Amino acid sequence: MDSIDIGLIVTGIMLFFVVVGMRVAFAAALAGVLGLVWIFWAKKGYDPEQFMWALTVAVKTAGQVPHSKISSQALSLIPTFILIGYLAYYAGLTKALFDAAKRWIGWLPGGLAVSTVFATAGFAAVSGASVATSAVFARIAIPEMLAEGYDKRFAAGVVAAAGTLASLIPPSAILVIYAIIVEQDVGALLLAGFLPGAFSALIYGLLVVGMALTFKNFGPPVGGFTWKQRFQSLPGVFPIFFVVAIIIFFIYNPFGGDAWGTPTEGGALGAFVVFVIAVYRGMRWKQLKSALLETAKLTVMIFTIIWGVLIFVRFLGFADLPGVFADWITTLDQSPMLTLIYILLAYAILGMFMDAIGMLLLTLPVTYPAIIALNGGPDVAAIDSAFGLSGATVGIWFGIIVVKMAELALITPPIGLNCFVVAGVRPDISVQDVFRGVSPFFVADALTIAGLIAFPAIVMFLPNLLLG
Repeated sequence: MDSIDIGLIVTGIMLFFVVVGMRVAFAAALAGVLGLVWIFWAKKGYDPEQFMWALTVAVKTAGQVPHSKISSQALSLIPTFILIGYLAYYAGLTKALFDAAKRWIGWLPGGLAVSTVFATAGFAAVSGASVATSAVFARIAIPEMLAEGYDKRFAAGVVAAAGTLASLIPPSAILVIYAIIVEQDVGALLLAGFLPGAFSALIYGLLVVGMALTFKNFGPPVGGFTWKQRFQSLPGVFPIFFVVAIIIFFIYNPFGGDAWGTPTEGGALGAFVVFVIAVYRGMRWKQLKSALLETAKLTVMIFTIIWGVLIFVRFLGFADLPGVFADWITTLDQSPMLTLIYILLAYAILGMFMDAIGMLLLTLPVTYPAIIALNGGPDVAAIDSAFGLSGATVGIWFGIIVVKMAELALITPPIGLNCFVVAGVRPDISVQDVFRGVSPFFVADALTIAGLIAFPAIVMFLPNLLLG
């Protein structure tokens, strides 16, 4: 049995572990270690006396992963981005955002739901975690929608779906992870998420308005706000724009010249600015403690998934599955665009059984080389490529699309994490209700992905400014 067969069998074992309920981090780590033992022992001809040697080498190989990967400077972005989100919540910035959105666009059909979508998009600009975004707005937006007569399932679905915008709109933890796995520029990827995130929010908003116009009493508009009241709501959201400006300047200097610093430094300074604002607005020690603890919990969860899955990825490298898959993809007798669609459909199916981060970590070592090969290789010019993008930029474009697909994993049954978070915050709403409420947003996500594929300029406009 060669290494490819071993790789396929162990991958099947890992997927079985996930389907039966084992956490992705532990399923991947266990399968990775077992696969490494198998690979090394097979090289010794399955000699019984060499089994302990194979086990020792496998454990040592796996043991190098947590430190070598988690100690990466780029990953230090993740806790700072998450901390910004929790501090912004305790500073009252989320409530101010929702109030401003309600006053300015609440008059639309489905006004409160549309306000929730755009307020969530604004909060996503200072929060790197979809789960945290959903939890925050489940406390703020759902009670107001229920008070206005919204169906509880739809109200919960709006919050769960809109929370996924934090995966695209910088600062995004998932985009940072993608950049590290495929060795792309973190700053370029974060910039690339701005316009697609705004585009996705617009599609969500149009969906809500369309449903409100189609179904009677679906989402009554909210009126009665004067222009004075609308303008009075703006100062409360200025701190968010200030933090966003800081992060942008540290990634890319719009006035020309060198950037002011690294994305990591921008994230740290952004967290400090929000901390100062929160203290100024009356945050107490108990609230600061809660923000730090929630940040630590979510960071540990993400880092555990990363090191667990990367052990499996190390095994895939020894099994040479990524290279074999890329070679097979390029020999298919069909258009590269159709192959891309099949890959994205596979992500939609995997999202039913895996969380977003784990799914990307497991699949990118295989799918990313295949997409690069489909496009014509790492050095191909845009005019000669399959997707109309050069080898230097197709990875950024694919990253935004695949992260948008990963957002589906956050709202897809049976393990859509955002849906469980919303149901956990609102005991009066069941998980089944939330899953029913998010179902219309799958149509919106399909339209968004189609738009990003058909018009790559939506993704590449800002990164092209950075890359020259």
